[in-house]
Amino acid sequence: MKPYKNKAAIEEAYGLAQEAYRKFGVDTAGAIRQAMDIPISIHCWQGDDVTGFEGVSGISGGGILATGNYPGRARNGDELRGDAEFAFSLIPGKKRFNLHSFYAETGGLEVSRDALEPEHFKKWLKWSQEKNIPLDFNPSFFSHPLADSGYTLASPDPEIRRFWIRHGMGSRCIAAAMGSNQNSPAVNNIWIPDGSKDIPADRLSPRQRLLEGLDEIFRVSLDPNTIADAVESKLFGIGSEAYVVGSHDFYLGYAATKKIRLCLDMGHFHPTETIADKISGTLLFVPGLLVHFSRGLRWDSDHVAIYSDDQRDLCREIIRHKALPRVNIALDFFDASINRIAAWTIGTRSLRKSLLEALLEPTVLLLEAEKAGKNHERLGLMEEFKTLPFGAVWDKLCLDAETPVGPDWLDSVNDYEEKVLLKR
Repeated sequence: MKPYKNKAAIEEAYGLAQEAYRKFGVDTAGAIRQAMDIPISIHCWQGDDVTGFEGVSGISGGGILATGNYPGRARNGDELRGDAEFAFSLIPGKKRFNLHSFYAETGGLEVSRDALEPEHFKKWLKWSQEKNIPLDFNPSFFSHPLADSGYTLASPDPEIRRFWIRHGMGSRCIAAAMGSNQNSPAVNNIWIPDGSKDIPADRLSPRQRLLEGLDEIFRVSLDPNTIADAVESKLFGIGSEAYVVGSHDFYLGYAATKKIRLCLDMGHFHPTETIADKISGTLLFVPGLLVHFSRGLRWDSDHVAIYSDDQRDLCREIIRHKALPRVNIALDFFDASINRIAAWTIGTRSLRKSLLEALLEPTVLLLEAEKAGKNHERLGLMEEFKTLPFGAVWDKLCLDAETPVGPDWLDSVNDYEEKVLLKR
């Protein structure tokens, strides 16, 4: 760890903040420890603009598009892992790494997606163990010729459906192998792009086919100690503006019926709709949630996550209801117009910051006021809490984690860009 020139000032400011929070009954040291201990699953696809290693890129097959051409994109597994490790050094707290299936490394051999096996991820498995970074997984139902129609599991073509069912089944086996390798369940999340650009005449039949396809994928029971299945909805996508087969209603019903996790993505709902209220509503019916922290902007769902009101509200809901044991936390954004390591760092640090702030909230005082019918007091306390010296506690967390405090990390990113990324 490099010595911090302003370490004494950080410690002094933290001491004052600690006393301010103590007056409200908050243990700042305990909040720091808990915030550091929450695993955040960082998505690999920010590092290479959702290109993967198959040699197939672009928007083929349904609504995945990273815009921009900032220099330094990772071109292979070694570069992607190296970039991720550097980003990890700038990010405090526990981390996981989230892979899509088309990040398989096949040694130059052409392997069909429906034939992928754990063997094709042996480099990732070795890296995971060496770096103590657990992995999560996603089948990739896009950027493939058999997704060009805009339909995969809901396709009217039985051969196309069977291909994607095999892919979904194989992906679960890969995820289970990851979970076994790391002694921690790998979250295996299914999202499909299926839908229609314009108004369909038949909304039911594709959903019936999707239901049957998912049932087939989940037909084989796998050890829950190795895999945690989830399904993810979306309101619309590129090429599916009018109708998405896997809507929120569909997947909420499916997850509740089949007792699997429901994925809630911040950017997959109406631009004015937040998902904070969905935490308590859905956890009454599903065994767990996978939450994708992202930032919807206009018609794009995947801008870099920031320390926004929406994100802070969502973290508060998770913490207030003590839902962490049933919620997997992950990031999902891709921006090719800025430095990709900076995007990872900004998004993950902002999320850790939001979690820490939620853990520092004197929630018990809000609940006491609410139970006493003193709603004026509840609102007043909420307003007063907003100006507690939270920033000093965040700086202390970064200091304790031996990661940069404040914007110091930007100098490291700029140096890495000059020495590594711009030489690609």
